Amino acid sequence: MNFVVSSANLLGQLQLVSKVVVSKNALPILDNLLFEIKDSILTVTGSDLETTIQTKIELTSCEGEGSIAIDTKKILEILKELPDQPLTFQINVEEQRIDITSSNGQFSMAGQLGDDFPVIPSIKSEKEKKFEIMPDILYGGISSTIFATGDDELRPIMNGILIEFKNDKISFVATDAHKLVKYSRKELKTEEEVSFILPKKPANLIKGILPKVFSDVELTFDDKNALFTFDNTKLICRLIEGTYPNYSTVIPKDNPNKLIVDRLELLSSLKRVSIFASQSSSLVGLEFTGSTLEISAKDTDYSVAGNETINCQYFGDNMRIGFKSNFLMEILSNISTQEVIFELSDPTRAGIILPKDNENENEDVLMILMPMMLNN
Repeated sequence: MNFVVSSANLLGQLQLVSKVVVSKNALPILDNLLFEIKDSILTVTGSDLETTIQTKIELTSCEGEGSIAIDTKKILEILKELPDQPLTFQINVEEQRIDITSSNGQFSMAGQLGDDFPVIPSIKSEKEKKFEIMPDILYGGISSTIFATGDDELRPIMNGILIEFKNDKISFVATDAHKLVKYSRKELKTEEEVSFILPKKPANLIKGILPKVFSDVELTFDDKNALFTFDNTKLICRLIEGTYPNYSTVIPKDNPNKLIVDRLELLSSLKRVSIFASQSSSLVGLEFTGSTLEISAKDTDYSVAGNETINCQYFGDNMRIGFKSNFLMEILSNISTQEVIFELSDPTRAGIILPKDNENENEDVLMILMPMMLNN
């Protein structure tokens, strides 16, 4: 089979698909990308068995049909060094040979049988659920929560994002037991309540694809896999099985103390003060008194300490509470509003952190951070 394709177009698609390929694969065939020609369309597939990405390129010049697996690293290295130009691929499937002709040279390489590439999982029609989701909703949900996912081999369900369709809205939830984030959008209407847990790797891959997607994303899933279809690209992944923790029980309900503070000012202060925190705990203290917020940290092992005071609006009893500085900075970095609101009950209970004055009235963001014990 032979075909002609733009080098720049092919490179862009291969860079997308190759992100799923890992350095150490269980099967040697997975070091390759699968090239398939049918009906003048080139389909390129990459997989690590858990997650598969597939993209399609329409060809204007094509002869024959078939499939072959091509070494991912080698084909990418060739394309990266070529200027944009038409490339002619001549593929002998029987001999597993690929010849690539450019404007000033030719490259020959060996391939592998396309039939050896793993079969892509499918969604069971009798169990499938299907939704159309605007790309900005999916992007907002993943980008707002993925930083809060865990890395716990003993509790794999904490290592993904819970996506649930409930009460005429879609919610994305992630937690590592220290921090919790819930992002909800109300534009999506659904008549049933369903959910699944999306693993971290495909979530990151989807996040990278979405900025270039301008039409609704088709989401189809069953009890084992989820399929995301964007324009000319598909991503299918194995879901995390298990029951997600009942996160609503850890959200404090009665929080009489309220702090309003400039997000960037607090974030900058934390970056400076946390330098003096103990390396083992990263503990910083926040003390609220009237219109001032004092941020402090110390490391008694090295006899160092630092503190700063910034302006704020605080309504409630004077309080001093401790947080892990890097967790708090992560949360503040993943909120976009100029000011944030802290809702607190006492130094032993989790603090709720909310964006103030959301631009999108259909968007709700709730972040929770567990406190740490402060030394007297």
